[in-house]
Amino acid sequence: MSLIRVLLSFCLMLLLLLGNNDAQAGELAEHLAKFPQWEKLTSVKPAKGDLVYPEWMSGTWKVTSTLVDLAAPLAPDIVTPGFEGNRSQLNQPISFLVKFIKVKPTNSGLKFLTNFQNQPSILVADREFNSLNLSRAYLGDDTVLSSKVDPQSPNRQITFLRGERQLISIISDRTTETPADDQFITTEVFQQLFQGSPRPYLNTVESTTAYQKLSTSSPAITADQVTAVYLSSQDPDYFTAGSQPVALYRYRLKFVPAS
Repeated sequence: MSLIRVLLSFCLMLLLLLGNNDAQAGELAEHLAKFPQWEKLTSVKPAKGDLVYPEWMSGTWKVTSTLVDLAAPLAPDIVTPGFEGNRSQLNQPISFLVKFIKVKPTNSGLKFLTNFQNQPSILVADREFNSLNLSRAYLGDDTVLSSKVDPQSPNRQITFLRGERQLISIISDRTTETPADDQFITTEVFQQLFQGSPRPYLNTVESTTAYQKLSTSSPAITADQVTAVYLSSQDPDYFTAGSQPVALYRYRLKFVPAS
């Protein structure tokens, strides 16, 4: 499996661990239910500050992620690099640790989110910990050197790879939905750039994830995630694709408390 292909697979999962605008009631749930009939969301708003998670996601978790479906809506005319190769990952679980921590709003890049300014603490992802574990699970310990979040913005992150290569991820838009106390849905849109190869690769990704708290401990949380890949404006097929994704990936996630 080529490094580019594996990197793309890693990028598709990264948004689970990165990153509060509110969507219209039920819009995100309806969005997920339409898979694989998919159109780009128009209700997302510019991401300001960090993504705030519900209290029941607090702690350290062992996450098992399984790719359960994928689609290329514009094939055979337009297919993203590595799409066919990713079929080999179907129903192959990958596990890694993630952590969600409480911080003061003023220390988490949330100064623009007035809904949280008066709270003593809010729950956010431990981005560097999560991204490092996730990237090494996909790429291997020898390939991934480190992961760093921009101290000026929680929505900018760089993963440093062996051979002076970098994966740069920038969250641009976001929206969330809380259908019930034990449910949480979020969509984030981000740009990803892989540098260090003769031909840098750039695209836009929209990741929609629905978390469900369970009454059991194994798993304690499950999630349904659909990641849609769109062409960047620099791609020659950008106008042909329009608002349609060129690749769709659906994952099932299970969260078990880490010992």
